[in-house]
Amino acid sequence: MEQGKQNLSLKMIQRLENIFDRSIVNVGKPQMTHLRVEGGRTLSGAVDVNSSKNAGVALLCASLINRGTTVLRRLARIEEVNRIVEVLTSIGVECTWLNDTDLRLRRPAVLDLDAMDVDAARRTRSVIMLLGPLLDESREYRLPYAGGCDLGTRTVEPHMQALREFDLSVEATAGFYTVQAPPADTRDRSFVLAERGDTVTENAIMAAAHRPGTTVIRNASPNYMVQDLCFYLQMLGVTIEGVGTTTLKITGRPEIDAEIEYFPSEDPIEAMSLITAGIVTNSEVTVRRVPIEFMEIELATLGQMGQKLEISGEYMARNGRTRLVDVTTRPSEPARPRGQDPPHAVPRAEYRQPAVLCGHRSERPRPDHDPRLGLREPGYLPDGIEPARRAGAAPGPAPDLRERAYQVARRRGGLPACAPAGRLPPASHARRAGSVGTAEHLRDRAGIRGPGRAAEHHRRQGGVLPGLTIHGSS
Repeated sequence: MEQGKQNLSLKMIQRLENIFDRSIVNVGKPQMTHLRVEGGRTLSGAVDVNSSKNAGVALLCASLINRGTTVLRRLARIEEVNRIVEVLTSIGVECTWLNDTDLRLRRPAVLDLDAMDVDAARRTRSVIMLLGPLLDESREYRLPYAGGCDLGTRTVEPHMQALREFDLSVEATAGFYTVQAPPADTRDRSFVLAERGDTVTENAIMAAAHRPGTTVIRNASPNYMVQDLCFYLQMLGVTIEGVGTTTLKITGRPEIDAEIEYFPSEDPIEAMSLITAGIVTNSEVTVRRVPIEFMEIELATLGQMGQKLEISGEYMARNGRTRLVDVTTRPSEPARPRGQDPPHAVPRAEYRQPAVLCGHRSERPRPDHDPRLGLREPGYLPDGIEPARRAGAAPGPAPDLRERAYQVARRRGGLPACAPAGRLPPASHARRAGSVGTAEHLRDRAGIRGPGRAAEHHRRQGGVLPGLTIHGSS
């Protein structure tokens, strides 16, 4: 079980509870899993994008590399950050909130890793990111399983693969990782990350940051939180080349003792969420401090869809490295680009009745409106959104668009008469019926898979339906 090779069944838990005469698993109170949203309201005003949580967590872990004082300004104060702060405090780091968002960290000369708050550590997956900063901290120590023992060694294996390049030894035993520090060395190393993960890249960067040799990391993540970590380490005197690319060259420093103040950059995920809120409500909203480098493609796509956006000139973030802009959404009628699925929220931007957001995905196809086939569902909603009904009203039957497509195809000779309703024949069957490629195109149309190159070709040739061409008698 510790190695992730066997699942822990409920029956096994019951047996363990009987053996130890104590409760192992406590079922909490049911929590709400649906949100009731009442739309139809326009928004107005301006809002600033907050700093990135993902960058903040990495910077908290990286602060252990600095034996001086680190002040993180405008830190996102959320539960993930609070858990890491609790862990750092338990091992001897002096963590002081100067105000609601500024945190000062001072680490002692020697960390008390045996006193680590196990409960706080097991409530966050980010605890695994302490392995890189603690590479040479102690000859041997234990680190609680990241996020709970159910993750096992499977989830963290990419981290282990990267840290083995530094000769770090990690063994999973009894709910903890037993870590043995590698011998000190000054050699250069170069390796490729098997998985281009953000936290995996950050762990490898932090391990390399306090090794005096030069480390080349290939297939590294160039994402925003990785760049923030690199900017912070550069301010500590670590030489890092290739920031923002997939190849990083790092020359570390074995002893770092600096007084440093750093501002994490703004969060592009939050920025896009705020911009989307303005778009789907057809409102004029200004979102300030948008990290444009990580949103240029998305904003360009919105422009191609016909969304009116006003983008200001660029200016620098407080960290002096990240490029920011202000984005204002204007009331528009965006249309999805040809051949692409729309953003889930856009088709119902004007939906004024309450809707229930569910945690499942709909299996309904996503038809285009085509007057020749009449394949349009009047009340079509995106995946996972269902219209609210009046109390006591019975749900009406949803149109079976897939069945309708089959019937049209049969009438036009595109399917053999033996093809059962609701099921597509294999491609070989279609070929024998003189309808080469029909099965693939119908699958595209029915939403079983996205349109491929053949469907795109037939769309250009003026086929009966985007992604569907019927070969045979008409």
